[in-house]
Formats: sequence, structure tokens, C-alpha cells
Amino acid sequence: MRPNARRTTLADIAQAAGVSVATVSKVVNGRGDVAAHTRVRVQELLLQHDYLAPVFRHTEAVESPTIEVQFQGGLKSYVAEALEGIIDAAAASGASVVVSKASSAPHWARNLVSAGRRAVIAVTSVYTTAHMDELARSGLPLVVLDPLHLPDSRVTSVGATNFAGGLAATRHLLALGHRRIAYLGGPAMAVCNQARMHGYRAAMEAEGAQVPDSYVRPGEFTYGTGLLGAAALLDLEDEPPTAVFAGNDEIALGVVETARARGLRVPEDLSVVGFDDTSLAEMASPPLTTVRQPLREMGAAALRTALRLANGEKVESHHIELATELVVRASTAAPRA
Repeated sequence: MRPNARRTTLADIAQAAGVSVATVSKVVNGRGDVAAHTRVRVQELLLQHDYLAPVFRHTEAVESPTIEVQFQGGLKSYVAEALEGIIDAAAASGASVVVSKASSAPHWARNLVSAGRRAVIAVTSVYTTAHMDELARSGLPLVVLDPLHLPDSRVTSVGATNFAGGLAATRHLLALGHRRIAYLGGPAMAVCNQARMHGYRAAMEAEGAQVPDSYVRPGEFTYGTGLLGAAALLDLEDEPPTAVFAGNDEIALGVVETARARGLRVPEDLSVVGFDDTSLAEMASPPLTTVRQPLREMGAAALRTALRLANGEKVESHHIELATELVVRASTAAPRA
């Protein structure tokens, strides 16, 4: 739109579609009492005229705002627990939640506005500059839950104290007497992975424990990374580790399985610590020592923040961090003499 161009109004769209302004308003706000063919026609005209709905409508936000929750990849235990927190908080707030996979389709954000969405929560999704520009044009606020990369300055995010968690996990292993401790992490450039790894390195350095290059291995936050990473660590000819701090619970379970397949016992022969404290950690054999990331609370905080932004309110901080906590179970013990 040119700087001095007149903004398209609902009346303009209504006249072009041959319907009432009230009908166009219902389509913009996601109301269901509009005939399907009329809805399609109005939505097409909204796109053609580059119509931007005023997202911040206090009265509508109070009645029943709808938040779009997008994620990438499979619906793993981590995502499921975060979603549970989002849904519970939405129910308590009188809001609605629509869950979808992250999209790069043309006008995807504008389509969300036309469908009545008031904000977007992205769960561990990677949003490009193009995504950000699309959201800015549509006027939709975005909250990123546990961002994989440093968020754009326009983004509000919710995470956990990953550095402190990595520090606590490694200090626990050091207190048990381990000195040969390895770190198996997620993507090297992921912000959460870097923070956990730096916490691990800080604890090792403070104790004067060596960290050979072969002891730090990035990968993905997957079971497969644990399987392959543990095999590489246990194959080291020069002092394989006696303990592994894994970047998440899935990686940790892969480590446990590789140890079992080689006839090693956890924790007698190899101690293992995870991160997240998903339901997998308690169900593991042995139950997994892990760093609890308050996933449900993080989801709830993301939902409440999205509602505030959708209501036109300012938030005190663009990044919210909730505290992590070490949960000691049966997968860690002192190293064998």
C-alpha cells in the first residue's frame, strides 16, 4: 500500500462482494454463520484488496480470542506437554486454540487473520525473515516457545534457564565422582543447545576437569542421535566417558539403549543425565535423572503472553525464562573404582 493510499474498508469489500458490512465482519472475525460460497468470495476480495483486519479489538479479545499454535516436525512428548500447558491456560482464560503445522504458503498469516486468529504461538519452530515480514504485514503478534535460534527483535519468546540446567546436570555428575563426562547435544547453532553445552563446560572448567573435543558432539534432539553418539563415545580408545549429559531425554534414552546393547549397565558402568523431564524420563529403565524444564508452565506463559499482545497490551520483557530443576532418579551413580 502506498503511504498516502486510502486503506480498504469493510464497506469497500461488502460493496464489491454484494453483501452487507455485517457479513464481511463475520468472515473477518471467523464467525461460522456465513454461507460457504459467500465466505470464499469475501476472503478472495480481502486478499485482492490487501485488507488488514484490526487485530487488536479489545471487546472481541475478551469474548473469545482464538490463538493459532504452530509447530514443526512430529508431535513428540516435548511438544505434547507444552501444548497441554497452552490448552489448559486457554481454557482457564476463555480462549480457543487451533493447532497446525508451520506453513510457508502464500498469504498464510493473512489467511489466519481472515479466519479470526488473534496471535500465533510457535513451538520450537524456525521462523525466517519472510515469516516475520508476513506476520508484520498482517498485524499478528507472535510468541515463540523455546526458540531454536535467537529470535528477531520483533519477537516475544518464552524459554527456560538452559545454562543453569546444564550447570546443574554436570555438577551432579561431578559430585558423584565422575571426571570423564561427555555432552551429546542437539543442533550446534540452536540457542538452547548452546546454553546447555556452555553450562556443562562451565561446570567442568570450575572443577578442573578436562573436556576433550571428542567429548562434545552435536546432533539432533532425537533418539537416533543418542544411539549413534553414544556408540562413537564408547568406541574412543583413549578414556571413553564414564558419564554422558544428553541435551534432551530422547538423546539420553538412545544412550541408555546403546549401553545396554553393548552389555553395559546404567548407572553401574555408565551414568546418564537427560534434559526436559518429559513422561519418557519416568518410564525409562532405569528411570532417568534429568533436568526438568517446566514445559506445561512455559506453554501457559506463552498463551497468556499471546493474549496480552493480542489485546494490544505491552509486555515487560521480550524474553521470559522459567527456572529449570535437576530431578535425580536411578540413571546416575558414582563411577566404578
